[in-house]
Amino acid sequence: MSSYSPNALKTFETCPYKYKFRYIDNIVVPQKLSYFEKGKKIHALANYYLRGDNIEKFEKTLNIEEQKIWKALKSNEYFQKTYVASEYNLSCKIGDFWVGGRIDAIVKDNKSYYILDYKTGAIPKNPELDFQTMVYLLCLSKKLNNKSYNLVFIYIDLKNNKNHIIEFSDDKASEYENKILKICNEIKNIQFKEEIDHSKKCDFCEFKKICI
Repeated sequence: MSSYSPNALKTFETCPYKYKFRYIDNIVVPQKLSYFEKGKKIHALANYYLRGDNIEKFEKTLNIEEQKIWKALKSNEYFQKTYVASEYNLSCKIGDFWVGGRIDAIVKDNKSYYILDYKTGAIPKNPELDFQTMVYLLCLSKKLNNKSYNLVFIYIDLKNNKNHIIEFSDDKASEYENKILKICNEIKNIQFKEEIDHSKKCDFCEFKKICI
């Protein structure tokens, strides 16, 4: 049985044909490595740091902009909480479907568990209902199965040095499960037409040249 990542669900919601090219036909369009380099370096450094590894040599390789971002992350109040796991793969079953992904970090204090997601670029426009938020919170909730702890998702916006905080609840769990089940069933039952209705957003799609 397939497991759906937050990005796969978001891609299908944006455009079923984009989903088809990427996740059914497995077509990968090359992108500039420089676009992801900064984020990858910060995420790797954060993982080593949280695990307790010596990162002095790695810190010296950061440029001025990366040093500023790394300093902001290290000083973030949530990043300093008790370490649980980092770069952690987690999945769970929602109805008949498996969903999951890789969490940047999980930390805790004596009241709450926190999912940390650090962004060097833009955070989601609607973070509370982003598929990454919904999938990660549901998966960790089922994993912990402990009602005595609060569960909170923190988007650490390193570009603007802000935290976007989303607290989990039973009401949110029900809402999230319904939204995920709806789109998973749409993926399961999709019938692709031979002709595609294009819109202006197609101009910015990496599959534009093959989507005719």
